[in-house]
Order: sequence, then structure tokens, then C-alpha cells
Amino acid sequence: MFLKVEQIKESLEPLKSLHPFYGITFLVCKKARLPVGYTIQFSINARETEFLNEYFKPEPTSKHPYQVFKTSNPSNRWLSPNYASSGSQSTRTRGDLANAFIHDKNTNIWGWQSNYVQVLHEHLTRTRESLIPTFHLAVWLYREKKWSSDATAKDILDTLFADFFITEQEKESLFDASIPDDTVLDKLFQDKKISSRDLQVIIGKPPDSDPEEGGTLHLLEIQGVGPAKRLIFQPGKRLSLITGDNGLGKTFLLDCAWWALTGKWAGLQAYPTPNSRKNEPVIGFKISGDFESETIRVSYDWQTQSWKPPKQRPTIPGLLVYAKVDGSFAVWDSAKEYLAIQELGDSDTNPRPFVFTKDEVWDGRNIEVGGRRTTFINGLIQDWIQWQSRPKNSPFSTLEKVLERLSPPLQSDLGILKPGEPVRIPYDVRSIPTIDHSYGTVPIVYTSAGVRRVITLAYLIIWAWEEHKIQSKLIRKKPQKKMVILIDELEAHLHPQWQRVILSALLDVREDLATDLQVQLMVATHSPMIMASVESRFDEKLDKLFRLDLAKSGLIANEVDLVQLPFIRQGRIDAWLTSDVFGLRQPRSIEGEQVIQAAKALQEAENPSSQDVQKVSDKLRKYLAEDDEFWSRWLFFARQHGASL
Repeated sequence: MFLKVEQIKESLEPLKSLHPFYGITFLVCKKARLPVGYTIQFSINARETEFLNEYFKPEPTSKHPYQVFKTSNPSNRWLSPNYASSGSQSTRTRGDLANAFIHDKNTNIWGWQSNYVQVLHEHLTRTRESLIPTFHLAVWLYREKKWSSDATAKDILDTLFADFFITEQEKESLFDASIPDDTVLDKLFQDKKISSRDLQVIIGKPPDSDPEEGGTLHLLEIQGVGPAKRLIFQPGKRLSLITGDNGLGKTFLLDCAWWALTGKWAGLQAYPTPNSRKNEPVIGFKISGDFESETIRVSYDWQTQSWKPPKQRPTIPGLLVYAKVDGSFAVWDSAKEYLAIQELGDSDTNPRPFVFTKDEVWDGRNIEVGGRRTTFINGLIQDWIQWQSRPKNSPFSTLEKVLERLSPPLQSDLGILKPGEPVRIPYDVRSIPTIDHSYGTVPIVYTSAGVRRVITLAYLIIWAWEEHKIQSKLIRKKPQKKMVILIDELEAHLHPQWQRVILSALLDVREDLATDLQVQLMVATHSPMIMASVESRFDEKLDKLFRLDLAKSGLIANEVDLVQLPFIRQGRIDAWLTSDVFGLRQPRSIEGEQVIQAAKALQEAENPSSQDVQKVSDKLRKYLAEDDEFWSRWLFFARQHGASL
């Protein structure tokens, strides 16, 4: 049996307030049986380094021990490889703890003073309220030790005392020998030894480890850039809906999210506001996978007029797809990123091969790699035809499933997006894919803007996933299990019927790609239909709703804010229009809204004239529907004041 992951995690907390001397230097000296009252030759630095490598190296391939004890920098607990000869040496040769030793400076002569237990006890009780938490210290030291099936918490305690030759006086004066209650002993052990990955989930990764792959965006902080003085965006794990008026920064937010994830711009880079101070423009971000990652902050380089994030990140993202409102797309794949580096070097000012124009998505793109011309993407038309010609050995069945899932509802006139047989069209030597509409077969180049956008989105998602699997196999890596999809104005070109189903369908597309694929979706929208479509799917634990607003000081609008809103189900589409998300006063025309406001003002007036009431009645008749609900409020009032209806 081995100590449980949960117990190891729990035991780390009490150790965070213990001085590192007692968990490192003291145990090193005890294990070596350092004499009391006289000295010996003792290479304490070398012994401490060996001890740290044995007990404090969660990742064997790393050079850095992990600091579980009290530290001045809790945000970074990874120690320098030369900690024993630097930080630890300073502790044992200076201050109160140095009084516990017999030691000549600049020598390897060491021994315990005869009163060392008293010195350590006084220091320990003066710097903390309790003694050494023995059980929890033992849990950390023996986290990989195999225990017998009848082992108890006391056995763990006794093993530490035996291995480090702890005396009775030391037990009494320095150690808290209490053990957990019997009720928790059944939670103490598990069958398998804790894996390096499981431990890293708790403590993080050492600084010299390879970046974790497969991260998603956890935080985006923008200061002195774009329309807002400062924005903090913490997206949902699964879905983030971003709303707000035109010009407030929805596209800007998605562009910055893309840059934070990839380190490259999918179009024009964001620039500081004109009145920004020199050190003010900053973009901060946190990309995390299975492990909690640190926040990286990047300042704007005024001399190079660019943002240059650190080349080494603790986490790099999984597969990314960005659908822009102009029909262009961006795709980022860590397994293929080397192509971008080979083609364009390290300059952020050049276009990137993973940014495709609308035409390139359809017709393909060739690039120069290593002095030769090669194809980066075949394009929708060629890939579709190739996939369809060999459906058993291609992603064509996935394309069919995704197209059906993303289709408008059955009651729509368009029907399901079902691939038809390829055809030839005038002035084009290629075979062109078709869609079987309810009214006939249509070549995809002649389909509506809405159909083209949806089939393009379906194609890019499938192409990115399939290419990632192929490239991962070539470089002998497992495919990523996380994908991020960003979509600007999802509702663009779509009929309201289609808008009511498209987002819910996108949430399920991952099922057509891989059963264990996790997708983080960020969607900017102006559509109340999009909002209503996820009322039955929105999960507050996984999803978030945001609105960009102009914050106002008095009568002057001076700053853009990003506000997280509670997702309140409205039930009706028009209720979404008048909700806090869109903020319309009335779900009517501008003229209808204005005349209703005038009618309400008359109803609140003390002595409205019959002429004014008649004028408003005439306008209501002009701008409101005959069955508008406001009539029931107005008719009685109007008759009372002599208006003819």
C-alpha cells in the first residue's frame, strides 16, 4: 500500500509554517548521527544536497528541489540546485540556530552543542505555536514508500523516529507526535504509488520542465490597450458568451485572447491607447492545463512597437480555431507550429501560415518551407472531394455528422446540410462539392452566405483536428485532449431559426471528433436568439456571461468595463432584448418605443389635455400592432380623456 494523494495534499498545509531547518538540516544531521559535545569532519553541504535529492525531488529529471516549508516566496517553492550551500548554509551558520552547533567558520567541522535540544526547542516555540508536525512531515518524506497492508498512522510516525534516530528527549521537546483519528485511517492508503503527474497537479511543475501542452485560457488582463483602461477576463471552462454594443471591444477581446494563447496576432496587433504612460500598457494572461500555471505579464516594447511574450511558457495551449466575422480563420496547432517558425522566423509583424483568408480556406494555401514550395492547406473544395471519394478512410463521415449537427432545425425551409454528389461548373476544372437542399442540389460555391459560413466552420474544425492527429503521430506524441474555439458574431448571416440551434450544436461537436475531447468555446454575439438557445444548456459551474459597457461618471462616458452577468433565463426572445444583456427599453421599433414613453408620461401627468391624448393615440395606432399588449393599458385612459379610437 502507498500513501493516498489526498493525504499527501492535506499534509502539505501544516508544513508550510515550519522552519525549513527542522525538515532538512536537522534531519540530515540526525541521520548522519552527528555527535553531541564534540566535532567530526562532516560535509554538510554535500549531505544536504543528497538528502534533498532523495526526499525533495518530486520530478527526478529536474534540478530543483521542492520547498514544502516556510518560505519568503510562497508563489515559487522550487529551490535553487545549490540551495544547500547558499540559503541553508546561511541559516545554520547565523542567528539563533547556529547556537545549536559546534562549528568553526569556513570548515567542515561540525557537532551538536550539549544543549542543542534546548536551543532548538526555544527557537521552535518562539517562531511557531506548535512543535514539528511529525505525522505530516513523515507523509511527505515517505510519499513513495510501500507500506504493509496492516500499516497504521503510528507506523508512519515510528518509521520517521527510527530512520532518523530521534531520541526521547527530542521527541518530547521538538516533535508533535499526535496522529489522525481512527476515523480517517481508511483514507490513508491506496494501491498505487502517487505518480509524478498526480503530485504535479498539487504542487505544480519545476521551472526547468518542458511546458505542459493542452492548456486553455484561465485569465486575460489588459491594461492601457484598446478601448478600455483595464479589463479582466476570466472565461468559463466550457463556454463564455460576450455581448455589448458595437465598438466596445468584443472582437478586440477575442483577438487578445488569441494572442495570449498563441503569442501571435491573427490580424493587426493591439496598440496602446494614445495617452498611455510608458510602463502602463500590459497584457497579462494565464494558460492552465491539468496544473495551475503562473500569470505571465507582457509589457509593450515602444522601440520595436510590438509585444513579445516569453519564449518559454509553463503551459502552451491545445488546438485552437478562431472564426473571424470577415470569413477568415486562424488555426494554431502545437504539432505544426514549427512550420510557421521555419517559414517566417521570429517576427510578429509578418502574416502567419495559420491565418487563412476566406479564399484560402476554400481554395488552399501554399508556402515556402526549407526552400521548396509545399501545401499548407488543400482548402475546403479539394479536401471535401478527396474525403468524399474515399469515405471509409477519410474524415468524410465526421464531416457529414458535424454538418447534420450544425444544420438549421428540421422545420426550416433549408433542411439538413447533406452532402450531395460533386459536379462541374462553368470555367472551373475542379469537381465542386454540393449540398442537397430541400429544393434541389446546389454547388457549395453558390450556396447562401449563412450556409457557406457554417460549412466553413465545420470544415476548419474537422481539418484542424484531423491534421493535428496526423502530425502528432508523425512526431510520436499523443493528440491533445483540449481545444479552444473562438467565434466572432456567431449569428452572422444566419436566419433566426438557425440562430436558435447553432450554439447548442457547437457545444456537442466535440462528440463527433473524440469522446474525450474537451472544448473551451468563446463566442461574441449581438443576438437574443443565441442567448435563448443555451437557456437549457447553461451551467454556472462551466459557463459565463459577459457584457462590455461604457462606465459613466455623471453624464460623461469615460471608460469601457467588462462585467460578468448572472445568466438569468428569460424564456422569451423579446425578454432577452429588454434584459440587462442587451438593455433595450422596449422590444419594438424606435418609433413604437418613443410613443409608448410619451403615452406613459401623459398617464402620469396631472391634467393631460384631450388634444395631447388624441395625438398620442393616433401615433400608437400608427406604430403599434393591433394586438400589442400596451393597448390594454391605454384604451381606458384615452376614453376617459375624450380621445377617439
